[in-house]
Amino acid sequence: MNIRSKETCQFDLVTLGEILLRFDPGQKRIHNARSFEVWDGGAEYNVAANLSRVFRQRASIATTLVDNPLGRLAEDLARQSGVDTSLVKWTANGRNGLYFIERGQGLRAPRSAFDREHTAVSGLKAGDIDWRSIFDKGVRWFHTGGVFAGLSDTTPEVAAEAMAAAKRSGSIVSFDLNYRDSLWRKRGGRETANELNARLLHHADIVFGTFGFDSKLSDFDVATFRASAAAMQNGRPDLKIIVSTLRETHTASRHDLGAACLSSDETVTVARDFRNIEVIDRVGSGDAFVSGFIHSLLEARDLQFALDCGVAHGALAMTTPGDVSMSTAEEVYGVMNSADAAAER
Repeated sequence: MNIRSKETCQFDLVTLGEILLRFDPGQKRIHNARSFEVWDGGAEYNVAANLSRVFRQRASIATTLVDNPLGRLAEDLARQSGVDTSLVKWTANGRNGLYFIERGQGLRAPRSAFDREHTAVSGLKAGDIDWRSIFDKGVRWFHTGGVFAGLSDTTPEVAAEAMAAAKRSGSIVSFDLNYRDSLWRKRGGRETANELNARLLHHADIVFGTFGFDSKLSDFDVATFRASAAAMQNGRPDLKIIVSTLRETHTASRHDLGAACLSSDETVTVARDFRNIEVIDRVGSGDAFVSGFIHSLLEARDLQFALDCGVAHGALAMTTPGDVSMSTAEEVYGVMNSADAAAER
């Protein structure tokens, strides 16, 4: 792909999404916790935070926050992750999104409670953001996804407007199919979400996720994946790469993780997988994969490297708490090169 050079761009990546405040009871349950630790989170935001914090890319987020103490806390957490907040649209009205999550352990699955209805960012409408002024500054890569598009009836048009502007400017455009039942259960469920996302994919160069594909690692079959991914490419000549993570959840505390992609020349590339990962917190591991993959292509690495980097980063992200990875790039490369868990002294 033709990725613009760093020298000609202000940002390596701009995302469009929501910054959520995550309330984490640690090893306790939500319903009987008496204290919570607050983290930054949000699907599209996590990609920007990981690219900045772990891989030292210049990342920014286009979003809306209410100008109150919670909004300023979200801004402060984003800045601590190295995310540029100059594209935040501040408003006096509405509310900021929150969510509560317990991590699960063994047979007890993770459980979450979202409080994100009627948030400021869900009220965004087409025309509210001057995309031309953003992309005129130079953006190498633009990323958004199904979580942002699912926030309200107006956010899909905002995503479409932004993706089209990014394409016109020469940015690479990626879209994550991320499905959240909490956003769609009252609005038609997965089928409606897939119909919406299918329309947005006409603006994308890369998609993370595959319609109708069983992404269990143990059942992975190259021919089945090729057929599912090729069906997505049909009628979308600009869609160059289709990527799918492959996960196996044995218990809340033990996962397997892999990935595969189909490129426009019909080649299927499969990542090295990791088995029996001991999990502290699985939330954000998919976004960690996406950030490792994007970082690799921004650095002109091949698809095998990009998949391996994404899986290694996703695996490492599950070993620390919080939505955003706490790893370093050196640790990611070490895991890619089969570094063991011996203590470093």
